[in-house]
Amino acid sequence: MRLKLMLVKLDSKYCDYLRKYDSKVPYNFDRKKNRPFVGVLFEVNDFKYFAPLSSPKAKYLKMHDNIDFLKLKNGELGAVNFNNMLPVTLDNVIIIDLDSKANVKKEELYRKMLKEQLYFLNRRRASLYRKASNLYFNYTNKKLPNNIYNRCCNFPLLEEKCREYNSVLIEK
Repeated sequence: MRLKLMLVKLDSKYCDYLRKYDSKVPYNFDRKKNRPFVGVLFEVNDFKYFAPLSSPKAKYLKMHDNIDFLKLKNGELGAVNFNNMLPVTLDNVIIIDLDSKANVKKEELYRKMLKEQLYFLNRRRASLYRKASNLYFNYTNKKLPNNIYNRCCNFPLLEEKCREYNSVLIEK
């Protein structure tokens, strides 16, 4: 059985650092709030990885799952973008507490959606781990179609940069 999934936010300084080396690293902010990311989805090549969660969008209802993209509840709950999965350590994340009290109604509705996404993801975590590992393997072995390969983050390079970034954190 795979580890239970959790929702996290990435440290924006860490994302900024990785983006210096790979422009495909997503920005982890939307308006004034950091966007949550799916945390500890899987381990690949001795790294913890997680992939950005995307909020529901009308276009997802028409899109199809792919090796690097997975709709949640047919797109009604958003999607997971495996092409943007990032290597991390626990020092690079902030765990989202979904049980804390929401201050406003809008925040309460957002937390409800996050809980539904997390429930959906955890019920399918074995297939999520397989999907992530499959994408990673095919990327690192250059077995992806060019259009998919070109929209993926450079996983091996980002692993190297993750090591560098976190070794500096340890030294401080």
